[in-house]
Amino acid sequence: MKILFRSLLCSLLVLAAGCATTHDQSNAAPPAHVDAKPASAPLLLISIDGYRTDYLARGLSPTLQALADGGVRATDGMQPSFPSLTFPNHYTLVTGLRPDHHGIVNNTMTDPVLGKFSLGNREAVSNGRWWDEGTPLWETVQKQGLKSATMFWPGSEADIHGQHPSDWKPYDGNVTADQRVDQVLAWLDLPADQRPTFITLYFDEVDHAGHSYGPDSPQVNDAIRHTDAALARLVRGLTERGQLDHINLIVVADHGMAHAPTHQMVLVDKLIPLKHVEVVSMGVLAGFNPKPGFDFARIEATLEKPQKHMTCWDKTRVPARLAYGSNPRVPQLLCLADVGWRISSSDYVAKKKTTTQGEHGYDNAAPEMQALFIAHGPAFRQGAQVPSFPNVDVYPLMTHLLDVPAAANDGDYNVVKGMLKPEAQ
Repeated sequence: MKILFRSLLCSLLVLAAGCATTHDQSNAAPPAHVDAKPASAPLLLISIDGYRTDYLARGLSPTLQALADGGVRATDGMQPSFPSLTFPNHYTLVTGLRPDHHGIVNNTMTDPVLGKFSLGNREAVSNGRWWDEGTPLWETVQKQGLKSATMFWPGSEADIHGQHPSDWKPYDGNVTADQRVDQVLAWLDLPADQRPTFITLYFDEVDHAGHSYGPDSPQVNDAIRHTDAALARLVRGLTERGQLDHINLIVVADHGMAHAPTHQMVLVDKLIPLKHVEVVSMGVLAGFNPKPGFDFARIEATLEKPQKHMTCWDKTRVPARLAYGSNPRVPQLLCLADVGWRISSSDYVAKKKTTTQGEHGYDNAAPEMQALFIAHGPAFRQGAQVPSFPNVDVYPLMTHLLDVPAAANDGDYNVVKGMLKPEAQ
């Protein structure tokens, strides 16, 4: 199997030039009284944002396929947590907590003390108080005297509980996939006492193409090819350094992608007067809070009736299987669009013409939302296929691989331990 894998790598694209140019952010050294424990095999967690699990069957990802053939793959994908959005699920992966428990309940949300949070609000994104309901893995690793490094990961720009990863990068979409890979390889080239044991790597081209053009577009196929070429660069770099057989790789997606034609829009202002509510979010998952002086119970009663192309609940009546609604940041009234639909308003549509063709955030059980999971390395079985499992289980798998104590989490190691070789369980 190893010979076949290396043979496949040799047939991939030639090594391209380029290196990461963003500046290092180094801090969060372990307290002086903590003795660094002997490092386990390094763990590299790779996210390909928006890589729907069935994309692998398109035959456009030879590197990913080789990793799967030589390791473990969830054949029907990994189930994201609800809502199937980017920031909530990336933070779930590194905390093992569902969004309702770690507090990043949406890409757009409000907090009575902290105000408003959105992906483009760098002040909020870098404020650790938004993130401190969870304990990210890099914090736990550093408490054990080990080092961590994040090549872009939601949460890593914030001073959560007073610290960042040992090395981290502020998100910059202009940093190419190859440059991101080169930075990871540079971290692995550090002397042993400086080298991170836990590293994350983030790719976003597949997600961007899926939103702009839809999951079945030629542009998504191109993005899949480009990202796989960057992964080939990573594997070649690891092979050249003699590290490929000594590092555990986990490749995941945060969610899938669904075709969402621009005309499939629920205009919620046709059902309720929007000036009578606080609008927290629109899109696939819309959220509304009461506004003083208006009859919110009547608004809830209206929207909780059967609606075309969406379902609405008071947060206390969200189906239990979604594990969502207890966090104070969850809006009082939620409306979830059917797969392929969005929720918006007439004013928004008139002011900003929607041109995107793909969406996520839908019911996390929807086939279109299922996410990639592949694992490869010395701890993992070879050529193994496993059934679908919830993404909260990735966290206890990683703490086991790193031999660090797990923080309180919603995951179950017993669900995923069968991925490992008997001696690694």
